[in-house]
Amino acid sequence: MQNSSIPAANISFSLKYAERCLRDEAQAVLDLIPQLDDNFTRAVDLIYHCRGKVIVTGVGKSGNIGQKIAATMSSTGTPAFFINPLDAYHGDLGVMTPDDVVLALSNSGQTDELLRFVPILLHMHVPIIGMSRNPDSLLAKYSTVHIKVFVDHEACPLNLAPTSSTTAALAMGDALAIALMQVRDFRPRDFAQFHPGGELGKRLLTTAEDVMRTDDLPIVPQDMHLGQAIIHVSKGKLGMGVSLDEKGCVIGLITDGDIRRAMERWQAEFFDRTVADIMTRNPKIVSTNTKISEIERIMHRHKIHSVLVCDDKRHLLGIVDSYATSMLNQ
Repeated sequence: MQNSSIPAANISFSLKYAERCLRDEAQAVLDLIPQLDDNFTRAVDLIYHCRGKVIVTGVGKSGNIGQKIAATMSSTGTPAFFINPLDAYHGDLGVMTPDDVVLALSNSGQTDELLRFVPILLHMHVPIIGMSRNPDSLLAKYSTVHIKVFVDHEACPLNLAPTSSTTAALAMGDALAIALMQVRDFRPRDFAQFHPGGELGKRLLTTAEDVMRTDDLPIVPQDMHLGQAIIHVSKGKLGMGVSLDEKGCVIGLITDGDIRRAMERWQAEFFDRTVADIMTRNPKIVSTNTKISEIERIMHRHKIHSVLVCDDKRHLLGIVDSYATSMLNQ
């Protein structure tokens, strides 16, 4: 229910307040660029050579940001997970080994609950990457590497609620994850393995064999008259017809576009012409293990709607059309 005590002027200026917040947070992220130094590079190197896991930790809002950073790293090739430092005293320490690296987040670098966790890490000889605004904080002092994330002020008009600072920490975490992706040469196929249920995963893991049509293929012999070929192409509902030799090998392809152009060109002579007169003798062919992502690139590059699936001797095995690839969006 709307609070009747809110001044109408404040409501009318809400877009300006929102714009100011977004500008402040955007500027906070841009201000991180001059803060990048050798410590960032050392942090990337430390994580890259880590033989275990990256354990991200933080309290409160920093903990919320830490969970997202851990999720981003895990999905981009860097095994990571989040631990609340309060839970570390109740059994979660069992997952840590000296082969791990801890990424500890604290805006002030003085968070008591987090600092009580640090001596345990030092005792276990677990390297610590600290991330805070204060390079002179206790967290920075006891960290193996410290990444400075300083913001001039919060987007909060009271300069109290964590807004710009949490946005900046999240952006710096993303910068770490992206830098590690580049160092690891993390490719789309790798991303797909971590996201098999997503649209990208489907496109990068699904092959032609998984979606190709194999029944009632529109076959049109090369000596068939175009009048008959129209009927076969129409019944096939793929807007195309394939011509095979006596061994079942592809020798050509016609499309409904080819037929229309032939009608315009030959007019009355059209019905005397055969498939061989208009077919494309080198149609686009893929193998059964060609990924859908590659098939889509072929279709886009050559402005076509279908590709033929054949074995290494050009025996026709099936057809993949744009409808089949679009169904992966569902």
